[in-house]
Amino acid sequence: MAWMTYISNWFDQDDWYEGLQRANMSQVRQVGLLAAGCQPWNRDVCAAGGDRFAYCATLAIYIYQLDHRYNEFKLHAIMSEHKKTITAISWCPHNPDLFASGSTDNLVIIWNVAEQKVIAKLDSTKGIPASLNWSWNADDVVAFVSHRGPLFIWTISGPDSGVTVHKEAHSFLSDICVFRWHTHTKGKVAFGHMDGSLSIFQPGNKNQKHVLRPESREGTDEEDPVTALEWDPLSTDYLLVVNLHYGIRLVDSESLSCITTFNLPSAAASVQCLAWVPSAPGMFVTGDSQVGVLRIWNVSRTTPIDNLKLKKTGFHCLHVLNSPPRKKFSVQSPAKNHYTSSTSEAVPPPTLTQNQACSLPPGHAVCCFLDGGVGLYDMGAKKWDFLRDLGHVETIFDCKFKPDDPNLLATASFDGTIKVWDINTLTAVYTSPGNEGVIYSLSWAPGGLNCIAGGTSRNGAFIWNVQKGKIIQRFNEHGTNGIFCIAWSHKDSKRIATCSNDGFCIIRTIDGKVLHKYKHPAAVFGCDWSQNNKDMIATGCEDTNVRVYYVATSSDQPLKVFSGHTAKVFHVKWSPLREGILCSGSDDGTVRIWDYTQDACISILTGHTAPVRGLMWNTEIPYLLVSGSWDYTIKVWDTREGTCLDTVYDHGADVYGLTCHPSRPFTMASCSRDSTVRLWSLTPLITPVQINILADRSWEEIMGNTDYAIEPGTPPLLCGKVSRDIRQEIEKLTGNSQMKKLRWFSECLSPPGGSDNVWNLVAVLKGQDDSLLPQNYCKGIMHLKHLVKFRTSEAQELTTVKMSKFGGGIGVPTKEERLKEAAEIHLRLGQIQRYCELMVELGEWDKALSIAPGFSVKYWKKLMQRRADQLIQEDKDDVIPYCIATGDVKKLVHFFVSRGQLKEALLVAQAACEGNMQTLHVSTPNGASCSDDTYKEDFNENLAADLLLMIPDNELHLIKLCAFYPGCTEEINDLHDKCKLPTVEECMQLAETAHADDNIFETVKYYLLSQEPEKALPIGISFVKEYISSSDWTLDTIYPVLDLLSYIRTEKLLLHTYTEARNELLILCGYIGALLAIRRQYQSIVPALYEYTSQLLKRREVSVPLKIEYLSEELGAWRACTQSTNRSLEDSPYTPPSDSQRMVYATLLKRLTEESLKGIIGPDYVTGSNLPSHSDTHISCLTGLKIQGPVFFLEDGKSAISLNDALMWAKVNPFSPLGTGIRLNPF
Repeated sequence: MAWMTYISNWFDQDDWYEGLQRANMSQVRQVGLLAAGCQPWNRDVCAAGGDRFAYCATLAIYIYQLDHRYNEFKLHAIMSEHKKTITAISWCPHNPDLFASGSTDNLVIIWNVAEQKVIAKLDSTKGIPASLNWSWNADDVVAFVSHRGPLFIWTISGPDSGVTVHKEAHSFLSDICVFRWHTHTKGKVAFGHMDGSLSIFQPGNKNQKHVLRPESREGTDEEDPVTALEWDPLSTDYLLVVNLHYGIRLVDSESLSCITTFNLPSAAASVQCLAWVPSAPGMFVTGDSQVGVLRIWNVSRTTPIDNLKLKKTGFHCLHVLNSPPRKKFSVQSPAKNHYTSSTSEAVPPPTLTQNQACSLPPGHAVCCFLDGGVGLYDMGAKKWDFLRDLGHVETIFDCKFKPDDPNLLATASFDGTIKVWDINTLTAVYTSPGNEGVIYSLSWAPGGLNCIAGGTSRNGAFIWNVQKGKIIQRFNEHGTNGIFCIAWSHKDSKRIATCSNDGFCIIRTIDGKVLHKYKHPAAVFGCDWSQNNKDMIATGCEDTNVRVYYVATSSDQPLKVFSGHTAKVFHVKWSPLREGILCSGSDDGTVRIWDYTQDACISILTGHTAPVRGLMWNTEIPYLLVSGSWDYTIKVWDTREGTCLDTVYDHGADVYGLTCHPSRPFTMASCSRDSTVRLWSLTPLITPVQINILADRSWEEIMGNTDYAIEPGTPPLLCGKVSRDIRQEIEKLTGNSQMKKLRWFSECLSPPGGSDNVWNLVAVLKGQDDSLLPQNYCKGIMHLKHLVKFRTSEAQELTTVKMSKFGGGIGVPTKEERLKEAAEIHLRLGQIQRYCELMVELGEWDKALSIAPGFSVKYWKKLMQRRADQLIQEDKDDVIPYCIATGDVKKLVHFFVSRGQLKEALLVAQAACEGNMQTLHVSTPNGASCSDDTYKEDFNENLAADLLLMIPDNELHLIKLCAFYPGCTEEINDLHDKCKLPTVEECMQLAETAHADDNIFETVKYYLLSQEPEKALPIGISFVKEYISSSDWTLDTIYPVLDLLSYIRTEKLLLHTYTEARNELLILCGYIGALLAIRRQYQSIVPALYEYTSQLLKRREVSVPLKIEYLSEELGAWRACTQSTNRSLEDSPYTPPSDSQRMVYATLLKRLTEESLKGIIGPDYVTGSNLPSHSDTHISCLTGLKIQGPVFFLEDGKSAISLNDALMWAKVNPFSPLGTGIRLNPF
C-alpha cells in the first residue's frame, strides 16, 4: 500500500499534470514496421557487401545487416532519398559501407550505410541510369548507362573527380539490359542487350559490339533479352550469360565462342537471374522467371545439381552471400591417419549429401520475386532464414483497420493491390487480384462484412470480397477519372461515397444505384461520413473549401461551406466524440478545426512545412488529433489550445494514411511513400490514466464526459465507447474485479503482440485449466510446463501431413567401389568394427551406426559422438538426433546457443529437465536426486527473487534464497541488494550483535546470510536441544530455527569440524520432520521418519535429548491412537490404545499445535499413483513394499521410494532418508 499512498500524495499536488508534460512523458513510440517488398520493374535491385545486403522498393532502399550476437540478418536502415523510381543499386566491392543507387529522375546517389547518410549526388542530364555498376578497379568510380548508351564514368572524389564518357561504349543498336565490370582485368566491361547479343570492351583489345547472339536468333529481328551476366571470378575471359529464352551459356570473351550450353530440365523453363557462389568455386545458382525454382549448377555439368522450388511466383533477381559467420562449437577433431589397421579410427571426409561432392553449396541467397517477395535462403540447410512475402513495392496511400478485428489492417498502394496484414505477426494474409492501376483509397465494409471498397486511378471503384479473393462489384460513374477517396458509410452498409478528379462526390448503394452526385467547382480529394449523423458527409475540394452535405434530402447543394485554407483541401475527418466538429488538412500546411454548429473555424494548427495528407481523431481522448504530411513527419496535437504534443520523424518520405481501431485506440498505423506501414503506441500521452487504472482510483479519475475533457488544463480522460463498455462489464462483476479491470484495459491500451500472451500466462500461474487456454497460446511465450507438451502436440499434427523425401546420388569413384567391397568382406568375417570404420571413411554413417551395436553399445555411443562432433564442425542441423540419442544434452544446448537459436536451446533443456531425454551415463553417483552443486548450475536466483518480491511476508523466503545462492561475494551482495537485505559483511556484524543480545533467531538468520553460515549451526543446535529438554516445548517454537539451519549450503555443512553438529542437525530434522508429518497427516512416512531418527541415534556419536526408547514409545502411541483412522491399511485387528499411550499421544498433540497452512494438510498423490505398474518392480526402502506409481531414486542410484513419499518427505525433512546429508529434491 505504500506505493499507492505515494501516488495519492503525488496526485494531490496541483501541478501534477503540468509536471508530466515538463517531464516529456508524452512520446509516441514506434512498435512495429511492415517493410516493403522488392520492386519487379528493374534488374539490379538487390546487392550485397560485407555483412550487409540491400534490396529496393520503388522509392526506398532496405538495408539488412548481420547481427553477430544472434547470427541473423536484421533490418538496419531504410534509405528514401529518391523521389522517382529507383533503377539500380550497386555495392562498392572495396568498401562495405558504400553503395550507389540511380533513379529515373537522372539522379545517382552515393550512400554511406554505416552513417546512414548521402555523401554524394550526381544530377545527370545525360539520361536515365538504367543500369549501374561500381568499378572493381577503383575505390571511388561508379559507372552508369542509359538504354542505348553511352557508358558514363563518375569519379566521385580526387583530382579527377567528375563525369567522363567511355570512348567506345556508345551508339548501341539494341537497348542495354545489364552490364558488368570484370572483377580483375582493369577496364574490361561486358554489356547484355535486348536482342540477346553481348558487347565486350577491353583496353588494348579490339572492341566487340553485338556479338555472341544465340544461334537461334541469328538473322532474325526477334528479341531474346540478356536477363543476367556475370564474369567468372576465377577466369580473365569466361563469362556466364543468361538469355530469357535461349537459356544459360558459358562463353569465352577472348575467342568469342560458346564453351558450354547448360540444359534446363524443361523446354518451358526460362531463367531470369543468376549468381556465382563465392564459397564454392565453379558453382552458380539461377532463378526461373515463371516459377520460383532455384537451380544449383556446376560448370563441369550441363544439368542442374539440384532444383529447389521456393515459391509459386517467378524470380526477379538474386544475390549470393557467403554464409553468415557462426560461433562454432569447438570439438576436438580426430587426428588424420596415414595408414589404416584393423582397429584404427578412419578419418571421415566432409559430409556428402545428395549428388555427393556436387551437393548444395554453403551460402545464403538473397531471393527477390516478381510478386515483391524477399527472402534469405540458406542453400546448405535448404531452409529460409526469413521470407517477407506479399510486401508492397510502391507508395502506400491508405490504411484502415477491419471494423470487427483490430488485428487486421488493410493497405492500398500505387502498385495496384490491397493487402491485409496480421499486425501481430507483421505478415500479409490476403492480397487483392491486382492490375487495378494506382489504388488511392480503401474503406472496409462496416461490421462483420468481410469486404473492402477501393478507389483507383483509372478503373473506377470496386468491392473486393476478402475471403473469396474476388472482385464482386465495380462502379464506373467517374469514367476514367481518378478516385481519390472512397468511404463506406459507418452507419448504413448500403451506401458508399467516392470523390474524383472530375469534381463530383457520388453517393451510391452497393448495387450501383446512384443516390446523389454532388458537383464541385474543381477536383474533390477527400470525403468522410459523420459518425454521429448517418446522413451527413463532408468533402474537401481543390478550390480550398470544405463542404458539408445532408444526403437525406434531394438537394445537391451543401448545407455549409467552410472557407479559410489557402490551398487545396485534401482530407476531412469528423470527430467521433464531439458532434459537429470536423478537421481538414490542406496543401497550405495547416490543419483547421471547424465547428459545424457555430459555422466557424475554431482552431488553426500550424507546424507542418509541406502539404498535409493523413488525419486521425483519437476515439477516446476528444481533443487528440494526429496529422501526417509530405514533410515526412507525423504530428500529435492538443486541439484545445492548438499545441503540438509530439512530432515523429521516422518515416523517410511523405506520410499519407493514419488510422486506429476503436477497441485499441492508442495503437496507430501510418503509411508512406517509403512503402512501409509503421505501428505506433500513443499510450505515453495518457500516462496519468494508466496510473489511475493501476492504482485502482475512482472511475471519475479514469473516465469523463466530452465537455469536461476538452476544458483546457484538464488531465486526459477516456470518453469513448470501448472504455464505457469496459466499465459496464466491470460493474456487472461481483467480488474483486481488479484483475479483470487490469486485463481489459491492458488489452485496450497496449499495442499488439503481447498483452493477450501475458494474461494467458497470468491465468496459467493462477491455476486455470489448460483446456481453457486459447488456440493461439502456443504461438506466444508459454509456461515451461507447457513447452514440451505443446511442441509434442505440434509435432504429432505435422507427422499426419508430412512425409520424408529421399534423393538419389551420383555414381561412385573406383576407390569407393574397392572400399565397399573390402567392407563387405570384413562384415562376412564378423569384423564389425572394421566394417564400421570403412563405412565412416566412405561417408556412409547410417550404415556404420546401424551395425555398430553388434560390436558393443559403448562403441556405438563413441561412434555417435564422433558423428555429432563432425556435424557440429560443419554447422549442420543433422547433429540434433545424434546428441539426443546419446543424451549429450549439454553439447546440444551449447550448439543451439552458439547459433543464436535460444528458443530451441530452451526447449531441449526443458525436455531434459522433465526427464524426456536419457543422459549418456545412466547410473551416476547421485542417481536421480539433485545435489546442491548440480542444482545451482541451473538455478535462476534473479527470477526467483523477482517472484518472491511480488508476494507478501516474503522476508524468510528471500533469506533462504540468498543463503542457498553459491556465487562469489560480489554476486551474493548483488542478490542481497535486490532482496533488500544487508551485505554479507554487514550480516556478520549483525549476527555477532544479535548473539551478544541472546537473540537466537536473528543470530542464526544473519550468520546464514554471512560468509560463514556454518557458525549458525552450533548456536542453533544448542537452542533446539535446550528447548527439547524442557517439558513444555512446542513445534512452532523450535521449527523456525531448525528450518533456517537446514539452508546452510552442503559444502559448508560437510566441513569436518562440524561433523557432530551436522549429525545432530540430521537427527533433529528427522524427529521434527516426523512431528510435522503427523501434523500434516502424511501417515505413510511417519514410521519411516521415526526409524530414520532412531538409526541415526544408534550409529552416530551425538548428545541430543532424545532416546531411542522414547521415540519407539511415541511412535507406538501414535499408531495406537490413529489406527482407527488407518485400520483399513493394517492386517491386525483393532486394539484400543492403553492409558499410557493416550497420555503420550496427548502430550504429542499439545506439542504439535495447529498447522497454519491448511493447503498442505493431507498426503500427496501424483498422477498415476493408483495405476497398476507393468514396468520393473521397485521396493521402497522406507516401507519395504512394492512401489505403485512413479518411482524416485535416491542418491546412491539404487535405493528407491515412491514419488509420493519423496514429495512428502522433502516437505518435512530436507535431508535424504539415507542419512548422507544430501538434500532431497523431487520437485
